[in-house]
Amino acid sequence: MHYKNGREAKNGDKVVMVSLYGPPIAGILYSAVAGNDNCNGRIAIATQSDPYTNLAETLHADDILKATVLDSTK
Repeated sequence: MHYKNGREAKNGDKVVMVSLYGPPIAGILYSAVAGNDNCNGRIAIATQSDPYTNLAETLHADDILKATVLDSTK
């Protein structure tokens, strides 16, 4: 997957989408999947009201998923 200028696109990249149908949108690319450059991926928009985090109280989502056990016998 590549951007309009040919640069390789990766989830987590800071991006700006410039469209004829609305104002430019800046944010973080996510959910992009290799094999398609059209309508592929989403942009998480950062705003001034985004909450700050105290990393001493924060976990990576992958670590939470690993710690969660789904037991269908209960």
